Amino acid sequence: MGTTLRALRALLLLAGFYLLGVLLLAALAGADYLLLLHAPTSLAGKLVIVSVLLAIPLVRGLFMLRTPQDEEMAGLPVTEADEPELWRTVRELADEVGTAGPSRIVLTADVNAAVAEDARLLGLLPGPRRLYLGVPLLQGLSQAQLRAVLAHELGHYSNSDTRLSALTVRGRAQVLRTIRHFEQRADRTAAREQAKQEKKNTKAEAKGKQAKEVDTGNAGITYRAMAKIYVGYAKLYFRATLSVSRRQEYAADAAAARITGRDATASALREIPVLDGAFDFYMDCYATLGTGQELLPPRGEMFGGFGRMLSARQLELVDRRDNPPTGPSSPYDSHPPIAERVRRIEGLPDDGRADEARGAALDLLADPRRTLAELEDAVLTEEVRRFRRTADWQELLDLVMAQSFRAGTSPLHRAYVAYTNEQPTLTALLDLIEDGRLWQLAKRLPLSDEAAAAQGRVFREFVRPTLHRSLTGMALAELNTRGLLRWEFSWERSAIPHLPPAVDGTETDLDEVVAPAVADTPDTAPLRALLTHESPQRGAL
Repeated sequence: MGTTLRALRALLLLAGFYLLGVLLLAALAGADYLLLLHAPTSLAGKLVIVSVLLAIPLVRGLFMLRTPQDEEMAGLPVTEADEPELWRTVRELADEVGTAGPSRIVLTADVNAAVAEDARLLGLLPGPRRLYLGVPLLQGLSQAQLRAVLAHELGHYSNSDTRLSALTVRGRAQVLRTIRHFEQRADRTAAREQAKQEKKNTKAEAKGKQAKEVDTGNAGITYRAMAKIYVGYAKLYFRATLSVSRRQEYAADAAAARITGRDATASALREIPVLDGAFDFYMDCYATLGTGQELLPPRGEMFGGFGRMLSARQLELVDRRDNPPTGPSSPYDSHPPIAERVRRIEGLPDDGRADEARGAALDLLADPRRTLAELEDAVLTEEVRRFRRTADWQELLDLVMAQSFRAGTSPLHRAYVAYTNEQPTLTALLDLIEDGRLWQLAKRLPLSDEAAAAQGRVFREFVRPTLHRSLTGMALAELNTRGLLRWEFSWERSAIPHLPPAVDGTETDLDEVVAPAVADTPDTAPLRALLTHESPQRGAL
């Protein structure tokens, strides 16, 4: 399908949205006319008011011809003077694809690459082009794999895909916004009805009458019905544009394989979902480790540490690399399943280009450390940039652990306060256990109905896991306060706590120390002995 025909189809689909609105308004007007002619005046008046309320979001949708101008994705724009090798690579690939290259390259903090174009005249005339390139891709891909990714994105330019995206996105946005208007009105109507019924129940109870069950099932039903009509059109719209979008992806994959090689393209497709999952894990467990305490890793390390984590955890990623996702992320995902794209590319004849450009993609940057630091300035909010920077990752871990242990919000903490009206300390808790009051305290824990009804040994088995976890946390906090606990930062696994050694010099197993304190016949001696160790010298583990 040529560019002109695809533009025409996108325009017709968008026009269909407005035509649907006109038809619904006409149907409402016709219904109002018939009601005024044939229905009783009181009933007709009420129904006309309903139709007017339904017409308001329809009219608003029809006049939403202008959508907010797309904002540029947050990132670090780089000029040819900043990154000459990257620009040379992009232009070289654009020549091989047979299209004009971008006029602007923006580095982002996403595991993604994308192209955009400010096209004119419904996408028939080209405009300035932008390439968005995620730095995490540079950290995780080889140069051959990155070239495949870039060739794929530039292939969208050559197929004029980027010109039509604005029109297609506008149509999707209009339909979704209208659906959202109807759903919001339905929710507000249901909320008003719920408040009304609850108010009636309150008055009834004050008079000694039985309250009725609150039922808002029919509230906002007309709005939801209108929303369903547009949901049906949205499915038609998305499916009509979906098949072409997926064909465009296959065509861009084929262009990448032709230019950069079959193996590089297939391996890049396998690697991207692996990097995506790994980056989410990195951001959750490393980069944002201290944001709750307004702490950040050293400058440049917010995203820079991702590369080191990838190197340390390569073995964990092998299985995901060998088993790419077999399904789309949603029924309307414009991208075909990765596994199907890989199958198509690996089914191509061997082109003998397996050993090309195997260096790290990050080496294309003139100064990776500088770029990683400047990327933070470009994508982090001003508030986050004011957070305290630690000297290294180890200091970040130490500070976070020290602050988190001060919280004291475990179920056992709350149960102790409820039982004694005092703030708990580990020493006071051990005294209470030695007095034989542990199981009375345990009754103040959050309990299921089954646990609350249990007695004796059965009750103890119910509450023991909660007691063990909470007491372990309190022990770690106490050891940390006394300087007896050290945390070892690791890229390969979770942070490792180092406790004072056991009597025989072996490493202490905290579970084995805590378990006797919550046994049927509690014994606090092992835990007290652990707390009597002297603090190690600074820097020792």
